[in-house]
Amino acid sequence: MEVSMFLNTLTPKFYVALTGTSSLISGLILIFEWWYFRKYGTSFIEQVSVSHLRPLLGGVDNSSPTNSNTSNGDADSNRQSVSECKVWRNPLNLFRGAEYNRYTWVTGREPLTYYDMNLSAQDHQTFFTCDSDHLRPADAIMQKAWRERNPQARISAAHEALELEDCATAYILLAEEEATTIVEAEKLFKQAVKAGEGCYRRSQQLQHHGAQYEAQHRRDTNVLVYIKRRLAMCSRKLGRTREAVKMMRDLMKEFPLLSMFNIHENLLESLLELQNYADVQAVLAKYDDISLPKSATICYTAALLKARAVSDKFSPEAASRRGLSTAEMNAVEAIHRAVEFNPHVPKYLLEMKSLILPPEHILKRGDSEAIAYAFFHLQHWKRVEGALNLLHCTWEGTFRMIPYPLEKGHLFYPYPICTETADRELLPTVFHEVSVYPKKELPFFILFTAGLCSFTAMLALLTHQFPELMGVFAKAFLSTLFAPLNFIMEKVESILPSSLWHQLTRI
Repeated sequence: MEVSMFLNTLTPKFYVALTGTSSLISGLILIFEWWYFRKYGTSFIEQVSVSHLRPLLGGVDNSSPTNSNTSNGDADSNRQSVSECKVWRNPLNLFRGAEYNRYTWVTGREPLTYYDMNLSAQDHQTFFTCDSDHLRPADAIMQKAWRERNPQARISAAHEALELEDCATAYILLAEEEATTIVEAEKLFKQAVKAGEGCYRRSQQLQHHGAQYEAQHRRDTNVLVYIKRRLAMCSRKLGRTREAVKMMRDLMKEFPLLSMFNIHENLLESLLELQNYADVQAVLAKYDDISLPKSATICYTAALLKARAVSDKFSPEAASRRGLSTAEMNAVEAIHRAVEFNPHVPKYLLEMKSLILPPEHILKRGDSEAIAYAFFHLQHWKRVEGALNLLHCTWEGTFRMIPYPLEKGHLFYPYPICTETADRELLPTVFHEVSVYPKKELPFFILFTAGLCSFTAMLALLTHQFPELMGVFAKAFLSTLFAPLNFIMEKVESILPSSLWHQLTRI
């Protein structure tokens, strides 16, 4: 009776205020949840539930090791995350003048981001300058040129340096940025080789005379290796692939310790172009080692070689009937290994996503590395009959082995969470949608609060427009909702003595 009397005293204004207030509160919760999810990638309500409410309710993670082991594991994970989120120079980066700028002239789009070009400027200052540059006037000019942001100012400085003497780094800048064709760039690099070899021989004789001469020799070595590597790349782009392979092999023999340039990745691509798969396997045997850092080129080339042995006869229907042979199993495992290392590559190889020009720097295991790999290696996968079909049938199976890639990997460390942020800095997001792994799905509480906000807002609007009708519906709904409670109360009143019931209600 009391409930019915209370409901009868409520006016339509009360229902309007109630639904409006509920809609406002759920809307504020929705906005906060969405902001928190966009910033931290997780739901605030879910995080609080797991972190604080679950322990209070007795939830215990049995899989957690001891505190000391956990702290050690976290430290190892943090160190690995820092190393895997390091940005690397793209071993196959294009020429700015002959390739990137021509793309801009044709399309009007800028293929390189400011962040990417700034990293290149830092690389040039690191590898092409030293503290003794002020002793040589041309090198002093080039030291300023590498810090200059304006391309025309850099080119003018390079010409000014060449008026004083044959300067290898000046030729490099002109070949990279002023030359509009690969043929022009090759001519400039050939002039740079002569100047660079002279400086290298002179500094080699003086390198033990002090720290200053040692730094100068290190700089001259970097310059010479860079020039010869770019010359080999010119030969590869101009179709003289065998000559490029020879130049790369000679360079790796002459400077075996300079692995930071990753010349072996240039060599692998050239050998694949020649379809010299035996030599590709020999290079992989040396560089696909557990102690050496991996890359998409290493992992996917190894998968391509194993797929090549079985892909021409592979059929998913036949494999499902008879099972996989040993060679097919090895190929599938190699594909799974490659996909785990970089899960973005298959969509580019299978042409499920369009390619863009690769950046000058890449993030290993990220979208930038996937673009750089697929841009040069897609043709090699197409050349192997059935390789892309095998990849298409098997690559998604990798994700069943690593249901929580950010927490635990299968063959590699957990997938680093920093890749999306770094790739957005490296890639031109104006016309390229950055690939994100794993896909972030909207948490349940964001969907729930969105639905609650919409529902209460609709109720508020209807109550405002039709107050009497909505009042009738509200009373009917609440009466139905409280009917079981009223029924229980009536039964209790009929069973208990009236005096006892009177005392309980007073309490």
